[in-house]
Amino acid sequence: MQFPLSVLDLAPIVEGGDAAQSFRHSLSLAQQAERLGYRRFWLAEHHGMPGIASAATAVLIAHVAAGTERIRVGAGGIMLPNHSPLVIAEQFGTLEALFPGRIDLGLGRAPGSDPATARALRRNLDSDPDQFPRDVVELMDFLSDEPQQKVRAVPGRGARVPVWILGSSLFGAQLAAMLGLPYAFASHFAPQQMMQAVELYRAAFRPSAQLDKPYVMLGFNVIAADSDEQAAVLATSQQQAFVNLRSGRPTRLPPPLPGYLESVGPAGRGLLESILACSAIGSPHTVRRQVREFIERTGADELMVASQIHDHAARVRSYELLAGG
Repeated sequence: MQFPLSVLDLAPIVEGGDAAQSFRHSLSLAQQAERLGYRRFWLAEHHGMPGIASAATAVLIAHVAAGTERIRVGAGGIMLPNHSPLVIAEQFGTLEALFPGRIDLGLGRAPGSDPATARALRRNLDSDPDQFPRDVVELMDFLSDEPQQKVRAVPGRGARVPVWILGSSLFGAQLAAMLGLPYAFASHFAPQQMMQAVELYRAAFRPSAQLDKPYVMLGFNVIAADSDEQAAVLATSQQQAFVNLRSGRPTRLPPPLPGYLESVGPAGRGLLESILACSAIGSPHTVRRQVREFIERTGADELMVASQIHDHAARVRSYELLAGG
């Protein structure tokens, strides 16, 4: 496809695997995505999740960027309430110095964990809800050429790492519009307010030094295989993982389970249809048609594609089929 496509890698730890395997697979996927012409490769901060290995997000970004040459590598995202803005400015200033012109910094306000894990991260769970916008502005100042603060981020000052606002509600859309930043909506798992958020962002957008007009990237799930039937089976790994997570028992990414959708009953199917509404599952023809329809409906400027497949070769193949490789 000629439309801008990027990769969201949730660094899955699969049943029968471990974090070391996950990191090898992340690098392999990034190298293939670069070959196929994908624009970005993003990793997300999660903590205490048995099936996600990207907790030390900046470290894993460095690993992936070191093994690739051109593709942009970044955070989708860093959960800023878990960190001081200075620490993130130093981390991403370091990444930008190591890999100039290739680093993105997406910022979210969710903890990326459960309350007990958030407490273990030394986070104040009773923090002011207005703190996230202030932290974003403080972080951007640390990365600017002439910071207004007495403290300096070294490395970091003058790094000009592109900052994105991530969100799954109207809050992020309002903040991104106010600050004139690109906006990434988590429609791959929370699609309910997608169109309302996108419309609000575009209507309220104020140009900034970073961006002169609105830019929307939407999360989208793609499970592509040689046939619709094969893709439907591969998709059951992600479906099982979501049901397990929403049932309070998160697991490693399980292997495919033919007939799984029929086994979960109407309530389970309803949950999955709601969570995974922004998805394309099927053969290359089926998937590309569904992706085109989604782009036409939303007016997205770019898609951030997630593909949670248990088998690494099948996962790489899914991205290859989408790209037309």
